Amino acid sequence: MEIFQLKQSSSNYPSSLQKYLGRQAPGTIMGLGNIDNLKQKKLAFFCSVKCPGHLILKAYDLSQSLKEAGVTVIGGFHSPIERECLTILLRGTQPIIICPARSLKGMRMRKGFKKPLEGGRLLFLSPFKQGQRRNTVETAMQRNHFVAAIADTVFVAHASSNSKMETICHEVVKSGKPLFTFESEANKFLINIGAKPLSQYSDFLK
Repeated sequence: MEIFQLKQSSSNYPSSLQKYLGRQAPGTIMGLGNIDNLKQKKLAFFCSVKCPGHLILKAYDLSQSLKEAGVTVIGGFHSPIERECLTILLRGTQPIIICPARSLKGMRMRKGFKKPLEGGRLLFLSPFKQGQRRNTVETAMQRNHFVAAIADTVFVAHASSNSKMETICHEVVKSGKPLFTFESEANKFLINIGAKPLSQYSDFLK
């Protein structure tokens, strides 16, 4: 399977990138997998590296519900909780879009990616050029902006206070895009800035 390019002039280039990122929208993005996954209604899934235990369990339960409901999920799946949730999602049949914080060229594929990739369930997208072969704090931040811009709805299981993820949340709210989080004292500040408390996964489908 070959890596392909999507330029801004391409009909498959996500129009939401230009809408939400403006001049910061990448001129070209790289892809690998089923491009048709971009046509689905997409939920961005984020969680900070540090997360309270009760919210970790809720995140796992939510991933199971999303898997069973067939919701298309997009994310970097970099933090430990995000990676575990990706493992749960991969057991389903729904489309998944993975956005690494580096170039796709030379990227190692997890063993569990081969079958869903060949079956058309997976799409890898990256806004980074071939020379960017390492994940950095800066590329992770750029990637998270990229994911949030492509998604139709954003979910944050937890964002540590004063973290880069909190910055993303502020920008999502400012853009008017739906932002959800778990109702918890640990997420009170997210709700205060405009995140909607999640009652059930079907909230994403409305």
